[in-house]
Amino acid sequence: MKKVAIVGCGAYMDSGYGCSGEWRCLKAAALGEGQFSEPVHVTAFVRCECPGRTTVPNMGVAMKMSDIKPDAIYLSSCLVNAKPGCPYATAEQMAEMLQGKFGVPVVLGTHDYH
Repeated sequence: MKKVAIVGCGAYMDSGYGCSGEWRCLKAAALGEGQFSEPVHVTAFVRCECPGRTTVPNMGVAMKMSDIKPDAIYLSSCLVNAKPGCPYATAEQMAEMLQGKFGVPVVLGTHDYH
């Protein structure tokens, strides 16, 4: 089974702008829905906290603690589609940073639930 890590927007989840938390990402991952082409095993879930400086190091710690390098990292739908968007970095910039550091593909979005 493919192993993945997910990065969610902590500010967006905490603000209540429509993302009620991680359960939507985890549901889509378990069922192989949304941007997941098959059911996957989530090995890490990291919340990006403003201004995002700790996202890459926190992903490194999560990977070290789980002792599993994911096959892909997914940026949550709330992070990718946030309105207003992140004032510090675009989802594409975050994806570049994560892919550059860990050498695994980064997928933009997790689910299409409303």
